[in-house]
Formats: sequence, C-alpha cells, structure tokens
Amino acid sequence: MLATLTLGVGLVSLGACAYNETLGRNQFLIVDDSALIQQSRAAWAETLRTQKVSSNAAQNARVRRVGDRIVQAARLTDRHWDYAVFEDTTPNAFVLPSGHIGVTTGLLNMAKNDDQLATVIGHEVGHVVARHAAERSSTNAATGLVLGAVQSQAGDYGQAVQAFGGLGAQLGVLLPFSRSHELEADRLGVDYLAAAGYKPSEAVALWRTMAQQRQSSTPQFASTHPSDQTRIAALEQYIASRGWN
Repeated sequence: MLATLTLGVGLVSLGACAYNETLGRNQFLIVDDSALIQQSRAAWAETLRTQKVSSNAAQNARVRRVGDRIVQAARLTDRHWDYAVFEDTTPNAFVLPSGHIGVTTGLLNMAKNDDQLATVIGHEVGHVVARHAAERSSTNAATGLVLGAVQSQAGDYGQAVQAFGGLGAQLGVLLPFSRSHELEADRLGVDYLAAAGYKPSEAVALWRTMAQQRQSSTPQFASTHPSDQTRIAALEQYIASRGWN
C-alpha cells in the first residue's frame, strides 16, 4: 500500500510542478486558477453583503490611490481592480486574485502614512503574483488525498492515524510552508512599494508597530505566520541588500 501511495503521489507531483520566475523556485500546482478566481468573486460579494462598508470618501480614496500604484508596480493591470474599506477596528487587509482589495478602518488608523499602507497592500498583492493561494490549495488537496488513502487502509487504527497524520501534516508541512509564503510576500511587497515610489524602511516600522500591538504569543513553530522578530530581521536584511532606506 505504501509503495502504491508513494508512486501515485510522485506521479501527481511530477505532473504539477511549475517554475515561478518571480520566486525563483518550482511550485506544486494542481488547482485551477479559474476556480480560485470564481471563488474569490463569490467571497468578495459575500463580504460586501455581510460586512459594513465605509462611506468615508477620504479613506476610500486613500486605499484606491495607494492600491493603484502598487498594482501598476506589480504589473497586474491586466484585470479590473475594485477597492473597499470595511468598518472594523481590527487591522487587516486582503487582496483577492479576482482583482479585489479590502482594507479595514483599523489598518488605516494604524498605518501612519501611505508608505505603511503600501507595505500591507504590497504584501497582499505579493501573494497574488506568487500564486500562493493556488499553491496552498494544491498542497492542502494533495495532503488530504494522502491522509485519506492512509486512513482507508488503516482498519481499526484509522481514527488514530487520521488524528496523528493530520497534526503531523499541519505542523510538518502546511504551517511551515505558509510561513515561507508570508516571507516571500514580504519581499515582493517591498519590491512593489519601492517601485511605486514609497519608502521601504517604513515596512520595518509598520511591522514593529504590529509587534507592539499584537496580543497573541503563539510560538512560531505552531503559527501560520513567521514571528515578528523573524519577519523584521528578514525585511531589514533584504532592504539593506537592495541598498534602500
């Protein structure tokens, strides 16, 4: 059973490996981009329906102004982009592959200048350029198939295998991979904000503010995001390597 499972996964992996020039590495992709875009459009419509959208003209203009510059720097002008500001005190933002950018009022209040706002939007746009959503979905799908195959052959031990295997996949594969995505998006985001004329060093200032305000103390090994110290150190090193300030 193990040999058959290994062979099957190997064949899927070989058939789904694509090189991403922006990242300089191969990606495992078995999820269709068109499906993700369709899901993103549905998610955007649901968010607009269920969340309170700000009518503050200045806030919306700010997000659109910064967003447009980042989108142009990332060369994503091949699609129409919609923007919305959501009335939520939690600092947050998201960018969907379908061409939608959402920012909360909490983030706008925390970002001291447009450079810092560009940091967050650039980071989220970086996820889109890097195709992280498709890569993460592909990894999740493949992991689910493998665990399902193991459980089906486990007999009376199926429940135990599922519990142990799920935790092992989460901590050993999915979460570290997600942290890698976050650091890649940080780097791409800095590239885009610099190309758009914003100040790269403000990215470090923003994440330091985030670190000061963060209430959770989840250890890095069990978190989907890198620790604040890891993220800040990586950003400082990358910005210095490019000779930016």
